Amino acid sequence: MSPIRPLTLAVAGDTVGPGTGTGTGDTLITMAIDGRRSQRAGRVTIRDIARAAGVSVATVSRVINGRPDVSPQTRDAVLRVARDHNFTTNRSARALSVGRTGLIGFTVPWVDQSYFTGILSGAAEALYEQEQRVVLCPTHHEHDREVTLLERLMNGATDGSIVLLPEESSEELRRLQDYGYPFVVADPRQPLDEGIPAVSASHSTGARAATDHLIRLGHRRIGLITGFRGWTATEERLEGYKAALAAAGIPFLPELVVEGQFNAETGYTAARQLLELPERPTAIFGSNDNMAAGALRAAMSRGLRVPDDLSIVGFDDTELARILAPRLTTVRQPLAELGRTAVSLLNRLIEGQRIEALRVELSTKLIVRESTGPAPA
Repeated sequence: MSPIRPLTLAVAGDTVGPGTGTGTGDTLITMAIDGRRSQRAGRVTIRDIARAAGVSVATVSRVINGRPDVSPQTRDAVLRVARDHNFTTNRSARALSVGRTGLIGFTVPWVDQSYFTGILSGAAEALYEQEQRVVLCPTHHEHDREVTLLERLMNGATDGSIVLLPEESSEELRRLQDYGYPFVVADPRQPLDEGIPAVSASHSTGARAATDHLIRLGHRRIGLITGFRGWTATEERLEGYKAALAAAGIPFLPELVVEGQFNAETGYTAARQLLELPERPTAIFGSNDNMAAGALRAAMSRGLRVPDDLSIVGFDDTELARILAPRLTTVRQPLAELGRTAVSLLNRLIEGQRIEALRVELSTKLIVRESTGPAPA
């Protein structure tokens, strides 16, 4: 069993404390993963460390940069003060000495869905390995709120940010670059201009693999429940679906495509609409696992057996896909790896390293389980 590690989050916009609701201001919260303790911590400057240790700023700088021209007693005193202020390593202290905070912003629409937490967990683990901390900024898909949070992140609070499914246009993101603020977009919501760093999954390839799987099982009428119209993931998964049909010589039928909103409720409604067609589909591809779960419920409400009467495929391979009955065939997005890759790219930008490619696309994989089977006769 691994030892308990402290996890430090900064929640922008809300002050959180024991026995309180939410308030205003920005508060850093240090928490043990097992929940046994919590401690508020403020930002510390190199001058604070020098004052507490009773030495000059130049001496602190020499210590935290590993210079040899410092006595052992002085070095120990400075490092002890650094540890007392949660700067437990030379790396963190060096970042402080050059005007960095060791904090990385992470804007996320919500934190209560497996898709978002999968990416966040990967990013947080990668940041932990780099001795950095996360400033978590839920935006709830509110554009004005997201802009405000990004402005706060830019205002000296963070060294850079990972922006997940941002509302901002390319023009707005370009303004961040003009200010010299490092950031990486994770899973862009809309197509971005060249030069804006981004990490995403191969949505089109994954959707084509899912549709090909159903075609190989003999399905010809395959319903598709899309996500929000205009979103990059929605359009690229639709392209993959169409490409698989075209390659198999199956005509694309618009009535078999219904829009959802990436949640189970709209997946249920969309699937009901598909199943009420005069000639219903024999398979339904939900553009994420939530909507596929809604389709499964719709099938059950009509007395259809999955997969005997209707096959269902999802996308993402969240925990939900593994606990449904039957377990869901789905396309696995490397969510944790997406977060880790975004951190790696962002740190290279922060360090000013030369980067050959600002766009990274991670591969997806079809995971076949019990929700798909041969097309009924």
